[in-house]
Amino acid sequence: MADAMAAPGAGLEPPPLRRHTRVLYGFGSAAYGVKDAAFRTFLLLYYNQVLGLRADLVSLAILIALVIDAISDPVVGRISDQLRTRWGRRHPLIYASAIPAATAFLLLFHPPDGLSEGALFWWLLATAVLVRTLITFYEIPSSSLAPELASGYDERTGLAAWRYFFGVAGALGLAFASLYIFLVPTPDYPVGQLNPAGYAKLAWAGAVVMAVSILASAIATHHRIRFMRAPPPEPRGGLAHHLGEMRESWTHKGFLAILGFGLVKFTMVGLSSALALYFGTFFWQLGARELAILALDGILAAGAALRLAPHLSRTIGKRNGAIAMSFVVALFGTLPYILASAGLFVPKGSPWLVPALFMLQFLVSLGGVTTMVLVHAMIADVVEEQELKTGRRSEGLFYSAHSFLQKCVSGLGVFLAGLLITAVGLPEKAKPAEIDPMAAQHLVDLFVPIFAAGTLLAAAALLFYRIDRVSHAATLARLAARTAAAE
Repeated sequence: MADAMAAPGAGLEPPPLRRHTRVLYGFGSAAYGVKDAAFRTFLLLYYNQVLGLRADLVSLAILIALVIDAISDPVVGRISDQLRTRWGRRHPLIYASAIPAATAFLLLFHPPDGLSEGALFWWLLATAVLVRTLITFYEIPSSSLAPELASGYDERTGLAAWRYFFGVAGALGLAFASLYIFLVPTPDYPVGQLNPAGYAKLAWAGAVVMAVSILASAIATHHRIRFMRAPPPEPRGGLAHHLGEMRESWTHKGFLAILGFGLVKFTMVGLSSALALYFGTFFWQLGARELAILALDGILAAGAALRLAPHLSRTIGKRNGAIAMSFVVALFGTLPYILASAGLFVPKGSPWLVPALFMLQFLVSLGGVTTMVLVHAMIADVVEEQELKTGRRSEGLFYSAHSFLQKCVSGLGVFLAGLLITAVGLPEKAKPAEIDPMAAQHLVDLFVPIFAAGTLLAAAALLFYRIDRVSHAATLARLAARTAAAE
């Protein structure tokens, strides 16, 4: 334990990263997945259809919370890059986030009884900001560990795959447990996903997963602290100097391509995730347990991506693999709605409807997770290229900017979903058997072209990313030569 607590950056050569360390490091992302499941899938439905808050107000609160949270990302990233402790730059922040984040998640799903519409809006906004900000103190430092845990071009893809596997498993595992176990139908609530009692159980399950996964990830990587780089010298120049370094890092051409991709991609993720339960409930007319079964496709897809993402990295490269998988998402993410609208899909109510949707959604999830794994690994490759140019390693700044964008535009996607729901006239506390079926069809008609065009536009942005295996190897060689010369 004394070695693990020694000052980091002592110039020790790190041993190979063991499999259990890679797995438990990735397991920490289950906390992020739980948070995503709440914000992308359940909060809009819960506050709108269960508690009765207008959809546009719910989506507005979520959007404001995401923007406020996103502003904190660069701050946390900068703190994470500059922190000086015996436990290095990242781990103190990770440890400190676990219990407060879990507690805030409980509050999010436990508003006091009897709140007015205005008070309920402010409760949602305040607790949503608290949850997301506290998770940031885990996610940004944890993501920033990746370039130091793994330096190889393909090894990083494998490490990112474990993070995304557990992120998806956390999100969809909570969704499955909620829809299959917690949100059960009762005589008063024949549609299980509208049963308010189940959301308290959802909150407790999510809080426990958050705390356990964050702490397990921190403990599993604690022994690597002594192999990590020493904190950089204390920067001089005040705020202007900090802002200058941020601008210098974020204007890297390859990183700008990733940001362009994320700008549109995460908007589409927020839109589709927020509408998933609405489509399942009002368009496909499925029950909670049928929706729970559909949630499993993402977990299986994340498992498949553990193999597919490194394979694409080795064969066609990270960028080309991400572009190819984006086309898969655009095609199969819209195909069932197009076929159903034309009367060519499995009829609603058929026992074959869930299997057919499961198969197509598996392909969408596989394409989506694989794309995000590859892009996450691409950010790590930008770190060394920027270090070669500036002499600084700014993992926290790069990952915080990516997280900043993800949160802002995911919130924009949720906000857009709320506007679409309001535009088609879907009422609050609606019962599926009583609404106009054309309202759900109009929602589909608006969603399909927006989602397809946005996903393909995101893929096009990656064409401007130029780092590949050869250029990355050359960068590492030049950095090694520079270090040797300095020594």
